Amino acid sequence: MALLTDPQVWASFATLALLEIILGIDNLIFLSVITSRLPEHRQARARLIGLLGALVMRIGLLLGIAWIISLQKPFMTVFGQGVSWRDLILMGGGLFLLYKGTTEIHATVEGEDDHGNATKAASIGFAAAIAQIMALDMVFSLDSVITAVGMVDHIEVMIAAVTAAIGVMIFAADPVADFIQRHPTTKMLALSFLLLIGVALVADGLHFHIPRGYLYFAVGFSALVEVLNLTARKRRRA
Repeated sequence: MALLTDPQVWASFATLALLEIILGIDNLIFLSVITSRLPEHRQARARLIGLLGALVMRIGLLLGIAWIISLQKPFMTVFGQGVSWRDLILMGGGLFLLYKGTTEIHATVEGEDDHGNATKAASIGFAAAIAQIMALDMVFSLDSVITAVGMVDHIEVMIAAVTAAIGVMIFAADPVADFIQRHPTTKMLALSFLLLIGVALVADGLHFHIPRGYLYFAVGFSALVEVLNLTARKRRRA
């Protein structure tokens, strides 16, 4: 009960929840892109499963803080540089985002294959979509949990903040996905953002940290320009 009456605890909860929501933008965009290849009636369900999976994974990682800390310890040396399991997970996730972003951009731009039929390469099954979502959930959750551990001392506050952030993402998932699907140029912007995050994850794995604030500022500025373009197009049509 002492935690509930401590103003510092509430301030920590609010700060961490807000930060988790900001960090969750990566996850939300990836969900929107992956589920867009599913039949329309299964997209919302896949997004919900993906976000609930992210919540379970993050709570599990928080409960295993000692294991999380061990992941950051180097277990081998390459060219005089220590390599940890965290580095390998971040690099693997970054490379996957680069691959997925590139293939999705190609499918969006090309549209059709050599035979003039809608490309089947971009289509994925429900199980494959969930598998990809869970794989990236692991990468995003690891990053999120390490941030939480560095900010807050109480495990209960961390779990509450992460749960609140995932709740906001569940509420926002469908509107964000619908907006991206309705506006092809916005989808291209989202895919470009995934490429940026992929580069940042690989760089982190190689111990070259790129402050996320730079990435979010670049994407925020691009999103503002896109909003102005959408508004201008709507006015011209009117």
